[in-house]
Amino acid sequence: MTGTKTEHSESLPERTAVTHQLMVGSGIFLSRIMGFVRQRIFGYYFGITDAADVFNAAFRIPNFLQNLFGEGALSASFIPVYAKLRAEGKNDEALKVANAVLTLLSLAISIVVLAGIMVAPLLVSLIAPGFTGDKKYYTVLLTRIFFPGAGFLVLSAWCLGVLNSHRKFFLSYTAPVLWNLCIISALVYFGFKHSSYNLAVYIAWASVVGSLLQFLIQLPVVMRIAGTIRPVSGSSNINVKRVIINFFPAFVSRGVVQISAFIDSIIASLIGSGAVAVVACAQTIYTLPVSLFGMAVAAAELPAMSSATGSRYEIAYALRMRLEKSLARIAFFIVPSAAAFIAFGDIITSALYQTGRFDSTGVYFVWITLCGASFGLLASTSARLISSAFYAIHDTRTPFRFALYRVITAALLSFIFAVMLPPLLGVEMLYGTAGLTFASGVAGWIEFYLLRRSLFSVIGEFHVEKKLMVKLWSAALAGILCGLCVRFVLRAYADFHPAINAFLILGVYGSIYILLL
Repeated sequence: MTGTKTEHSESLPERTAVTHQLMVGSGIFLSRIMGFVRQRIFGYYFGITDAADVFNAAFRIPNFLQNLFGEGALSASFIPVYAKLRAEGKNDEALKVANAVLTLLSLAISIVVLAGIMVAPLLVSLIAPGFTGDKKYYTVLLTRIFFPGAGFLVLSAWCLGVLNSHRKFFLSYTAPVLWNLCIISALVYFGFKHSSYNLAVYIAWASVVGSLLQFLIQLPVVMRIAGTIRPVSGSSNINVKRVIINFFPAFVSRGVVQISAFIDSIIASLIGSGAVAVVACAQTIYTLPVSLFGMAVAAAELPAMSSATGSRYEIAYALRMRLEKSLARIAFFIVPSAAAFIAFGDIITSALYQTGRFDSTGVYFVWITLCGASFGLLASTSARLISSAFYAIHDTRTPFRFALYRVITAALLSFIFAVMLPPLLGVEMLYGTAGLTFASGVAGWIEFYLLRRSLFSVIGEFHVEKKLMVKLWSAALAGILCGLCVRFVLRAYADFHPAINAFLILGVYGSIYILLL
C-alpha cells in the first residue's frame, strides 16, 4: 500500500511536467506555423532579392537585443528568484521583485533602443559589410524602425517569466502569433502597391505594432495573477540584487550564441545577393525540430536532473540514466528530421516558400543549405541536453567555454567553406550558403564531443546504443526509399500543388519510419 502511494506521488509531478511540456510545445508549434505562413507570403513578394536581404539583415540586429536581454538571460536570472519566493509563500516580496525588475529593465532597454537608433549605420557596417548604396541605406532605415519593437519584445519576455513562474505557459508561447499576423496583414494589404524597398519599410512598422501587441496581450493576465504593476526602485532589495547578479553570467553566455548568428549574417552578406534570405529561410525550417524536440526535452530534464539526491555515486548514476534515455529520445525525432532535409528538402521548401518571386532557384539553394545544416542537427540538439546536465550540477562555466570554442571554430570554417571554397571549385557563390551551415554543423559536433567528454570525467560515461542508432537510420532510409517511389509516381502521373506533394511524400516517409520502429 505504501509502495502504491509513493508511486502515485512520484508519477503525479511527472505527468504535470509532461503537461507543461506539451503546453510549451503547442505554443511553439503554433507560432512556428504562423512563422512559416509569414515566410511564405514574404517569399511571394520578395523572393531572394536585395530587398529580402535588407529586411532579414536589418531585423537580425534588434533581434539580437531581444534574445540577449529577453527570454534567455532574463528567464535564467529572474524566474528562479521569483518562483522561489512564491514557493515560500512570500507573494508580496515576489511582486516587489517583479516590479523592480520591470522598472530596471524598462530603463535599460530604453537607453539601449535610443543608442541603437543613433548608431544604426555603424551596426549595419559591422554585420553587413557587403551592403552598399540603396541596400545599405534601407538596411539602416529598417534597423532604426525595428529597434523600438525589440524593446517591446524584451518587456514581453518579462511577462513570459512571470507567467511561466505561475505555470501559465500557453499564452506566452502563442503571443508571437500576433506579431506574425501583423506582418502578414501588412504584406497582403500593401503587396505590389509599392516597390520592394518601400514595402519592406511598411512591414518593419507592422513588426513594431505586432511587438507591442505581443506585450499588451500578456500584461492583463500578468496583473491578474501577480498583482498591481507599478514602478519600483528596489535596487537595495537583496532578491533584486540576486536577479541582477545572476543576469550577467547568463547575459554573457547568451551573447556568445547570438554572436555566432551575427557572424553567419556577416559571412552571408559577403557571399552575394540573396544569400542572407536563403540562410534565413533555411534557418526557419531546420530550427523547428530543434525547438520542438531538443529544447522541450532539455527544459523538462533540467529540473529532474537537478532533483537527483543521494551519494555522489547515486547522483552520477541517475544523471547517466536520464541522459541516455533523453539522448535516445532526441535521436528518435532528430534523425528522421535530418534525413528528410537531405532527401526531401526541396519538397519541404517548395511547399513552404515557392510562390511569386520565390522561384525554383530559391528552392534549390534553400535545399542545399538544409543539407549542410542536417550534418550537425543531432549534435547541436544533443549538446543542449548535456549543457542542462552541467547546469544541474551547478557548473555554468564549462558550457560557456565550449560554446565559445564552437563560435570561433564555426567562424573560421564558415569563411573557408562559404567564401573561399566556391571560387576555388568554380561554382556560383550562392553555394556558399551550404558551406556556412555545414561549417556550423562541424563546430556543433566539436562542441558536443567536448561537452560529453568533460561530463564523462564528472559522472562517468553514458552512451546511446549503437544498435538504436542503426535502427533509426535504417528506418529513415527505408522511409526515404518509399518516399522517393511516391515522388516518382507523382512526377509521372500527377501534377499536384507542392503542398499536396509534400503531404503525400512526407506522409509516406514518416509512416514507414514510425511503423518500422
